[in-house]
Amino acid sequence: GGLLNLQGLTLAGLYLLGIVTAMIFATVFKRTLLRGRTPPFVMELPSYKWPSPRTVFMRMAERGWMFLRCAGTLILLVSILVWAALYFPHDPNATHQEQQRNSYLGQAGRVIEPAVKPLGWDWRIGCAVIASLPARELVVATMGVMYHLEDKPGPDDRRWSEKLRQATWDGTDRPVYNVPVALSIMVFFALCAQCAATLAVIRRETNSWRWPAFTFSYMTALAYAAAFVTYQVGTWFAG
Repeated sequence: GGLLNLQGLTLAGLYLLGIVTAMIFATVFKRTLLRGRTPPFVMELPSYKWPSPRTVFMRMAERGWMFLRCAGTLILLVSILVWAALYFPHDPNATHQEQQRNSYLGQAGRVIEPAVKPLGWDWRIGCAVIASLPARELVVATMGVMYHLEDKPGPDDRRWSEKLRQATWDGTDRPVYNVPVALSIMVFFALCAQCAATLAVIRRETNSWRWPAFTFSYMTALAYAAAFVTYQVGTWFAG
């Protein structure tokens, strides 16, 4: 109970994983790609003063509302696009599973499934990851649309978790989600660069598309490799 529950420890572990990985790669890049003398960074700082509680509250409210407005608009837009890609072409006589498999998103998902299957993911998880390229928060909204998580969850989210537990690979009774798959997904998102805003800042600060492209490429490859190792090792221990 309290802070020392499974969710809290998992989140702390993901933060620690990200920090340690960042320190390792910062050291590697400093000794390889960014070798040379570091230019001095001189900036005149103003005198610091304790902010008033009112200023802190107003600033938090302003930034929080800005995030909700931008993120909410993006999540709504992507959710509509995912729903449309799952709905068309529509067959009124098809079952829910058949409709998903034959939809535009299902057809595209089966194309990418061989690439994500070594991570323990089916085509739905793969599509959710691709849809979350602008912002990682979108993976939740995308999976919510694909798994029809529209019911109001209970206090312990049992309805949502139960639907995910009942999800199976197409044409089989094999469950999609287990502990190794869950760990694989979390490790991937702890290390990947699924944030268009961050890449845009890198582009602005470096005045080049080379560094954003490099950042996205190496972090995606790193996240894929780490997720692969996590799933394979987890499956080995579980099996």
